[in-house]
Amino acid sequence: MLVHDYYQILNVPPTATLPEIKLAYHTLLLKHHPDKNIHSRNHHLSSSSSDCSPRHTDIDISLLKEAYTTLSSPLSRSQYDTSLQKSLSSSSSTTNTATKLGPRPAQVVSLEDFAHVEEGQQEDIWEYPCRCGGMYQISESDMDKGQHLVGCRSCSEVIWVGYELVVDDEDEGQGS
Repeated sequence: MLVHDYYQILNVPPTATLPEIKLAYHTLLLKHHPDKNIHSRNHHLSSSSSDCSPRHTDIDISLLKEAYTTLSSPLSRSQYDTSLQKSLSSSSSTTNTATKLGPRPAQVVSLEDFAHVEEGQQEDIWEYPCRCGGMYQISESDMDKGQHLVGCRSCSEVIWVGYELVVDDEDEGQGS
């Protein structure tokens, strides 16, 4: 359900008092009501002045009334604020969830399917071909960090690399 931002419609902050809301409503109503604004409407038809832009004449009077009615009643304003907050938080939580999850891998590939590359590197590197012709590459330090998602170096495809970390006996002996 689309929730209109009544505060934005009336050009008042969410902390606005009842007199501020009432003043904003009456000001906008006088400015945009077709029956009350005959001079401005005639001026708009006869002139191309920038202060009578179509944007200002297209305001829905019933929406102004709905905004004022809702925000002028403490009970309906409280209910509206709650629904507005839910609407804003659900849209941002959807965005945050998508951001936290990261890219969705196209497939799961075992490290055993990767080719071990030894080109005088400081650390071991494994490569796997992408369907675009590029290569996925994972290093020993990436695996030590627990990184499983690997992106292709040529396209935006991402895969999940399956592997198990092996703890060296030397490392265990040093810790005790």
